[in-house]
Amino acid sequence: MKRLPPLPALHTFLITAQCCNFTRAAQQLHLTQGAVSRQIAGLEAHLGYALFVRQARGLSLTREGQDWLPRVQQVFGLIEEGVQQVGAQRTTLQLKAPTCVMRWLLPRLMEWQALHPEVPVELTTTVQHGVDFRREAFDAAVVYGAEPDPALQVLKLFDEQLTPVCAPQLPLRTLDDLQQHMLLHPARDEKDWATWLGAAGVQLPRQGRRQHFETLDMAMSMASQGTGVAIGDWTLIGDDLASGRLVMPFDLRVKTGKGYYLMRPAQVAAPGLMALLEWLGGQAGAPR
Repeated sequence: MKRLPPLPALHTFLITAQCCNFTRAAQQLHLTQGAVSRQIAGLEAHLGYALFVRQARGLSLTREGQDWLPRVQQVFGLIEEGVQQVGAQRTTLQLKAPTCVMRWLLPRLMEWQALHPEVPVELTTTVQHGVDFRREAFDAAVVYGAEPDPALQVLKLFDEQLTPVCAPQLPLRTLDDLQQHMLLHPARDEKDWATWLGAAGVQLPRQGRRQHFETLDMAMSMASQGTGVAIGDWTLIGDDLASGRLVMPFDLRVKTGKGYYLMRPAQVAAPGLMALLEWLGGQAGAPR
């Protein structure tokens, strides 16, 4: 079996065939013209036939050279493709988010994964509302609270806007009607309802019926079944409102001064991260 020609000589042939000029090929290969000429001569000697016709104004391919060129192009194309695909690491983006934002975030992450399966995302949920990138190995995080330090890498998603919601069939037309229904609290501190009622100028009896839940999901699930009136962020429950599972009995939406933000460490972002963050930012600003 005849020994294969050396790969450097084939690469020199490829560049020279594209230039049809030893001088220009030498410039691209960062070799001397003499070195290029010697490599081509050595390749021709190895193959046993000429690849170029030397002319006064340059070079032209022989019939054998013309046959060789597409094959050599294919070989180097496969090598380049292999370097890109085999050498590429399939990096999973590590994202952290509080449980309260899951109703909004999770469907959109699933949509992102369907659009970009080459950029997998691993989501860690937590009851914490912040992140410390010095101690936590996340590529990005959704945080809830007051506006973070503007010196950090922060993208604002949306402001928190509280509003009551209930099942469509629940008889609720005026603020006074709230006294006839159970108030569903997404947290035990009852701050959300207190904030909204204060802005609405409503004072309900302290002994009124109420039910506390550990998560927003649980409160909204009970509200959709007609159990009572829940309160939550207008954006987080937007999909429920759009589907008709829940309705807003009142137009008042109260900003709390807090919001939801995307944060990432200051160092270089992982591949695909910026595209994901920009896409989520666009989803936050998209009308329902």
